[in-house]
Amino acid sequence: MDLLAIPFGLAIGLIVGAVGGGGAILALPVLVYVLGEGVGPASTAALIVIAVAAAVGAGARARDGHVCWRLALLFSAPAAVGSLGGALLSAEASPRVLILAFVPVMLVAAFATWQRAGAGRREQDTGCPPAATPIVVSAGFAVGALTGFFGVGGGFMIVPVLALGLGLTFRRAVATSLVIITITGIAALTSHLLTGAAPNWGITAALACCTALGALGGTAIADRLPQAALAKVFAVIVALLALFLLADATLLGGPPT
Repeated sequence: MDLLAIPFGLAIGLIVGAVGGGGAILALPVLVYVLGEGVGPASTAALIVIAVAAAVGAGARARDGHVCWRLALLFSAPAAVGSLGGALLSAEASPRVLILAFVPVMLVAAFATWQRAGAGRREQDTGCPPAATPIVVSAGFAVGALTGFFGVGGGFMIVPVLALGLGLTFRRAVATSLVIITITGIAALTSHLLTGAAPNWGITAALACCTALGALGGTAIADRLPQAALAKVFAVIVALLALFLLADATLLGGPPT
């Protein structure tokens, strides 16, 4: 079973490194439906996997000077607080409820990513724009709550918020998102572990290592490929996966326990 983590981890890492997020909404179904983990342990494992991949990608992006550090830290603090509340709610929810609640989040993410891709071609980098503190704090708390509840890194929401809501270019939004994912992912993981979560450490380690390698590849090729095309492909994948999860939870008796 651990061998299956290799190709899936590399693919997830490539996505994280290239588009600044989205890995966790792919990692969670992979852990549940491919690697046979329960939804609860899988949500915790997904946080570990994506935090590692995001840290690797953030390091590569930071060297290029694309991270808006003030914005990343301002966003991360309330997100960490929100992740604790989300993790506490997650511990009380059934696996089917988690999956069904996850589906509309994925569909919204797919739509926002598609919209972001359409705007990406007109970007001109003017540096890190000033951001209204109340807006950043509110957005950070909301994303953090979802991060803790679903066991996701939040990048599929953070990048659209940064690019469309706060005016960052796509490249800067990706770089800043990876820093935020690393910080909030660690905070949410801590919350999960404190509430008694226990992932399969062998599978988690295998997937995390392969995802980190994939993230290095993703950051290396991201600037050489059309960003709009990458984002649109990702949006389609997320939408199709959301529809599969909906059908499985409502018609096929899933998810596995």
